[in-house]
Amino acid sequence: MTNETVFKSSDPQTLLQEFFAANDYLAPEEKSQISKAWDLLVQNTKEITRANGEPYYVHPLRVAQILCQNKLDCPTIISALLHSINQYGVTTEQVRALFGDTVANITDTTNKILNIPINTKTLHQSDAIRKMFFAMSDDVRIIFISLADRLDRMRNINNIRREYQKVIAEAAIAVWAPLAERMGMQKEKNEFEDLSLKYTNPDAYLQIKNIVSQSSQEQAEYLGKATQAILKATQKVGITVTIQSRAKHYYSIYQKMRKRNKEARELYDLLALRILCQTPAECYSLVGIVHSLWKPLDGRFKDYIAMPKSNGYQSLHTTVICGGKPLEIQIRTVDMHNMAEHGVASHWLYKKGSNKDLVEEDKLDIMNRLQALKQASLSDDKSFSELKDELLGDEIYVFTPKGDVKRLRAGATAIDFAYAIHSDIGEKIVGAKADGKIIPLNRPLQNTQIIEIITNPQAHPTEAQLKIVKTTKAHQKIHSWLMANDPTFSERVNGTATTTVTTSAGAGSEVAAVEPQKKRRPKRGIQPQVVSYPDKKVLVQGEKNVLYNIAQCCRPHYPDLIMGYVTRSKGVSIHRADCIIYQRIPNKDERSVQVEWEK
Repeated sequence: MTNETVFKSSDPQTLLQEFFAANDYLAPEEKSQISKAWDLLVQNTKEITRANGEPYYVHPLRVAQILCQNKLDCPTIISALLHSINQYGVTTEQVRALFGDTVANITDTTNKILNIPINTKTLHQSDAIRKMFFAMSDDVRIIFISLADRLDRMRNINNIRREYQKVIAEAAIAVWAPLAERMGMQKEKNEFEDLSLKYTNPDAYLQIKNIVSQSSQEQAEYLGKATQAILKATQKVGITVTIQSRAKHYYSIYQKMRKRNKEARELYDLLALRILCQTPAECYSLVGIVHSLWKPLDGRFKDYIAMPKSNGYQSLHTTVICGGKPLEIQIRTVDMHNMAEHGVASHWLYKKGSNKDLVEEDKLDIMNRLQALKQASLSDDKSFSELKDELLGDEIYVFTPKGDVKRLRAGATAIDFAYAIHSDIGEKIVGAKADGKIIPLNRPLQNTQIIEIITNPQAHPTEAQLKIVKTTKAHQKIHSWLMANDPTFSERVNGTATTTVTTSAGAGSEVAAVEPQKKRRPKRGIQPQVVSYPDKKVLVQGEKNVLYNIAQCCRPHYPDLIMGYVTRSKGVSIHRADCIIYQRIPNKDERSVQVEWEK
């Protein structure tokens, strides 16, 4: 858990001195500005107390202290102190006059965010979270303050009425913990999760807490022996390391219990070591040393140095069998560790002594995503929900055949991958291979797969693809194409049968609406119009002379997206890619082949 600073006094001046004593990185002129903000806060809230009798101004000071533990800059600390000052008679313009535009804008927006009700009733209603994310996209420091405010509220949740505790705890696990993780603030994320568990499932929390505390001495001895073995091996090769031991936090143990359907005492891989060194090259050398000491577990090595997470996290993870128990070991440089501890906040710190250059926000992945959200034309709650999940959800890394890494949200398909490369490739996709084998376009991609996209210049986006894709970019591009090129789709989306006809008067011509006509039965003796399609042959694996048949269940025709399945007696059966019958064929993946319409 994050180290929580406990302020002992309630006297304003004593509190301020305690605060400065705990944060000696602040320069004298910065302390002067912070003192001015503190005086403004105290002056306007000194008569206000919380339900437990605590002066109101202690909460903003604790919020500022959480941010100081990440060593954030002076405007952020001032904004944290004043993040709700607007509610107590101080206007944004007064703050602007005293502290400038940056602080005024941050405090004004943060105050609006923290007054948006986000609870169990609104978690799945896009509007509340939409407003929050839109506001957050203005300045990354707004996110820091919002997270610190919610964390302090979680720490002091006992002061809140019982019926609201679970509501706040559920919001923490659904929104604030994932957001902290996206910001790379791992300590804060862990604490959000642990505190949330404490109030959503107190029985499980207490059970895990008791088991962890009962075995603490045994754990210390076990980790001590492992640490000595690593130090002895590293000294022989001349690598200087620092080793930290830690137990998994309660929520991660709880997740393992649920996943494996076991009690906490039945789990063994609850312990971990972290090895800090100086260079990336030493990190890889240390993996070899660790694996020479103990046997590694298959499939448990992860290289986040070569493939960093979107929040900038870098480390090597491996799990070994040490003393008959699984032991997780993380290996990283000191700089990587600072990034892991502070995440995106580390870009906002003092850089190497007195240099206070800030990293531009457009270099931060999460800010790019928030800006994309703000600029996106999100037509419905489903679109927004998908982008929210993409922002807060898990990720996978997949490769192009040339070795380029693409980062996608978990559950993404080959169609999402194609659009991630280029919109033109996404529009023309007809098939895909993963590690050299044909895969269905609706199959979720797996971490580290090499994905090859098969295109056809005659192909185009379909409504079936729209239902398959998981990423915002793919969804928006397909939706836009269908709106522009498929009148029946646009009619269904808009709830009308209106068709648009453009006159041939050239640029600037008017677009006339044609009223929908009622369907009528054809008169006797008049045959209904039959839609004809181009007579196109199917190429199987690029070859013409392969026996195939058009499946009668879905009757695909050019230019439908098609899939091929090798039957036992009738050659290759050609289905529409969205054919339900095809999707339900047992073991179809092993017998699927690449097919496309002849050009």
